[in-house]
Amino acid sequence: MHHVIELEGVAKRYDSGGAPVLGPLTLSVAKGEALAVTGPSGSGKSTLLNLVAGLDRPTEGSVTVAGRRIDRWGERALAKFRRAHIGMAFQFFNLLDDLTVTDNIQLPARLTGIGRRAAEARADELMEMLGIQKHARAHPGRLSGGERQRVGVARALVNRPELLLADEPTGALDTASGHDVRDLLTDLHRAGQTIVLVTHDPALAAACATRTIQLVDGRLALDTGAGAAR
Repeated sequence: MHHVIELEGVAKRYDSGGAPVLGPLTLSVAKGEALAVTGPSGSGKSTLLNLVAGLDRPTEGSVTVAGRRIDRWGERALAKFRRAHIGMAFQFFNLLDDLTVTDNIQLPARLTGIGRRAAEARADELMEMLGIQKHARAHPGRLSGGERQRVGVARALVNRPELLLADEPTGALDTASGHDVRDLLTDLHRAGQTIVLVTHDPALAAACATRTIQLVDGRLALDTGAGAAR
């Protein structure tokens, strides 16, 4: 089985003398899997996501993503890797309000050196797929929350990443927009996208994920994929 994520004995401490905020944790996520990461505030969910994204480094253990061990890399190599292999969707969208929807979506592609014409074609493809083509020339501030999250997901997918990380993607949305994003994530997974979803919402986890883990005080308290983590 091909694994997109492999964490081996990973722990993170911010205080050298204190208990780890995460781990030790060994966890694998297979290609095409949709994993929901749940747990109370302060349980280590965001730390886990940051380690997988290469935004933070483990105190101990190894982090392998898309076949590359990333925990020993420098910031420049990590940034280049993220742009090419990891898409990230955030709770508060993190869109640039002075850019149009099209330009927001294209931005990661342009940063990886893809030409304007190819980036525009990929942005058009994603906008059509996600139902936001009519907003191509609008600015994010004029869109609803659900529409902005669709733009954020399109931007995350523009470089065809092996992995999509979604951090509380419905946390800032009303109920109707949240259902819209839930359906979007479900459709993406059905199309084969590997997803790691951090959420406080058990209904979102149940709807979108094929597997759920729960973290409590940095430790794995539940894993519905029996035998997949320790």
